[in-house]
Amino acid sequence: MISSPVLDPTRLAKLREALLAASYTADGCLDLLGPAGYSALARSEAVPALRATRGGSPLETLVRLFLLQQPVPYKAAAAALPVEDCLADGWLRPDGELVRATVDVRPYANEVAGLPGSDAWVVSDLGCAVGGAGGIGSGETAHGVARKDLVLGVGGASTTLANITVRRPVRSVLDLGSGSGVQALHAARHAQRVTATDLNARALRFTELTLALSGFDNTETAAGSLFEPVGDRRFDLIVSNPPFVISPAGRFTYRDGGMAGDDLCRGLVRSAAAHLEPGGYCQLLANWQHVKGEDWHDRLAGWVAGTGLDAWIVQREVQDVAQYAELWLRDGGDHRGPGGDYLARYGEWLDAFEAGRVEGVGFGWITLRASGAERPTVRVEEWPHPVEQPLGPHIEEWFDRQDFLRAHDDAGLLAARYVLADEVVQEQVGAPGAEDPEHVILRHNRGMRRATKVDTVGAGFVGVCDGTLSAGEIVDAIAQLLGEDRVVLRDRVPESLRLLTEQGFIRPVV
Repeated sequence: MISSPVLDPTRLAKLREALLAASYTADGCLDLLGPAGYSALARSEAVPALRATRGGSPLETLVRLFLLQQPVPYKAAAAALPVEDCLADGWLRPDGELVRATVDVRPYANEVAGLPGSDAWVVSDLGCAVGGAGGIGSGETAHGVARKDLVLGVGGASTTLANITVRRPVRSVLDLGSGSGVQALHAARHAQRVTATDLNARALRFTELTLALSGFDNTETAAGSLFEPVGDRRFDLIVSNPPFVISPAGRFTYRDGGMAGDDLCRGLVRSAAAHLEPGGYCQLLANWQHVKGEDWHDRLAGWVAGTGLDAWIVQREVQDVAQYAELWLRDGGDHRGPGGDYLARYGEWLDAFEAGRVEGVGFGWITLRASGAERPTVRVEEWPHPVEQPLGPHIEEWFDRQDFLRAHDDAGLLAARYVLADEVVQEQVGAPGAEDPEHVILRHNRGMRRATKVDTVGAGFVGVCDGTLSAGEIVDAIAQLLGEDRVVLRDRVPESLRLLTEQGFIRPVV
């Protein structure tokens, strides 16, 4: 197997200075390639980027080397970076009078809510930065690396997890299944110490390269499966983009958990409580089975039952078993191999699903919190609609609202004061020309971007809740205006208050 580049702090600092001097950053590449070329590159289409990098400048040379994996003349490479150091340390390899990259070094805008942006770079195996490993062809090796040990770079899943993660200053973060170190890179900006673990020792070296090249020294790595490498340690935040693919065989370390069905994700959820500090969060991406005769909501709630954790589980999409098998067979490059092998492997997937009575596979986010509540809140829902990104701040607010709702009975809700959340609009729906609308819709343009139907009382309430009066005082005024019994209305309104608060349309004034 081809080894990863050498981690030499002094020479890595020189390499980082060269990358910055050439503007080999996310913004610099966007300026060079333009929006169309940059977007095409994200789809693994290189032609626009090749056309935009024909001038031979240091930035163009670096884009060709590390993003497009094209050979460049030695002299051009020497003008862009410390080429002899890079050859000696294994970042580059000679090819006659040319040099080639041995790894993908991708500029990354390391952004964290509340902090200014930071230039960073993610190091991964060639051909694995966008869209998984499906573009590297079939076979047991790729670019001299065993396919099972490939280390992926930035992809849709890693970006999704980074965007939904709760960001706040913390002492300790665990990146479980770190891969190339994308999550650890984000965490290093708001944590005193980051621990990154992975079953694949090669992945841990790439994590170390990513963090060191990006200028961080507050991380440590540990090899092993799931929580095994950290013993009984606890963390303020656990993030994981685990090998969640539900496959009949653990062929690829980066994606296949090697356990039956969705047991890996279930086990991660069940074990999280023992590794969270009070108030700590665990956030992960997961796949789960839709089993014939079982309600998937109940099945997922069962994963959390008895852990003592609050949970918000959001299913973003569902695929039938054929779609799911085809997706991951393509990811593994099986569609490029002999037709008989593809058919046989496709059959293995369908056989495994049939044996488990699996009808589909869901994908989504799981956020857990160690609130210490006697009656934890567990919300399992399907939400395939667009959401605001980054969503992390809104997820944190959702859990904060659960604390408020738990602490207030109906009388407490009526005694509290509320304000309308930002960017909530009201829509009235009805027949053209009708005197009154058939119903009123509140639509939130932030966070989950929810919409909910409210009655006349609800519409009137949100229209005047500015934090001045308590909910009960507003309800009394509405009752008098409508000529309704204030006691009856007070009994009815708390249910709506809970819904509007839980979904973020109104915020309690604390």
